[in-house]
Amino acid sequence: MTTNGTLDVKICGLKTPQTVAAALAGGAGHIGFIFFPKSPRNVEPEEAGRLRQAARGRALAVAVTVDADDAFLDRIVAAMAPDMLQLHGSETPARVAEIKARYGLPAVKAFSVRAASDLAAIVPYRGVADRFLFDAKPPKGSELPGGNGVSFDWSLLTAVPADTDYFLSGGLNAGNIAEALRVAAPPAIDISSGVESAPGVKDPALIEAFFRAVSAAREHRAA
Repeated sequence: MTTNGTLDVKICGLKTPQTVAAALAGGAGHIGFIFFPKSPRNVEPEEAGRLRQAARGRALAVAVTVDADDAFLDRIVAAMAPDMLQLHGSETPARVAEIKARYGLPAVKAFSVRAASDLAAIVPYRGVADRFLFDAKPPKGSELPGGNGVSFDWSLLTAVPADTDYFLSGGLNAGNIAEALRVAAPPAIDISSGVESAPGVKDPALIEAFFRAVSAAREHRAA
């Protein structure tokens, strides 16, 4: 949570108008669309372009990719017109800089975290990526770099420099968000599987419940 008490919430992996509406109604600052065929949250760029229209002027639309090549990124940017790109693969600092220059868009670089040493990976990306995202390392056998519904030790993030802009992600839900905010005090949070009734199936009621839990946690901390 930032010093002024605001918290930036991103609902990721949206696929329907109803869930986009629920995210916007709750006050999401970002909505994310995933372009990764192995994910149950995968959408086509053209569909994401239609879905993101409701967010214009209300929230930033984020295109989430995993080691995408220029041809695929060209298609996504042309069809969706995202406000931001999230790079969730093994993109190097040079590749992040190249993508930013090609599209003139800010970039979020995601990192998998299990131990304190994993946080050192952000160092060469400082001044290149506009924002970071810290997610849990995927469980053994998972083909998904994110959206696995598992968390990591949030206390590790207390060692991240205070000027680091990042999303906390991984295994968040209405039941644990208060603890996550208490322990890590992140400037922003990202949730996907924690508001789903089944893999890839966002539930508007769960999205609403999550925002209620966030509000309750913030009110408790303020008190």
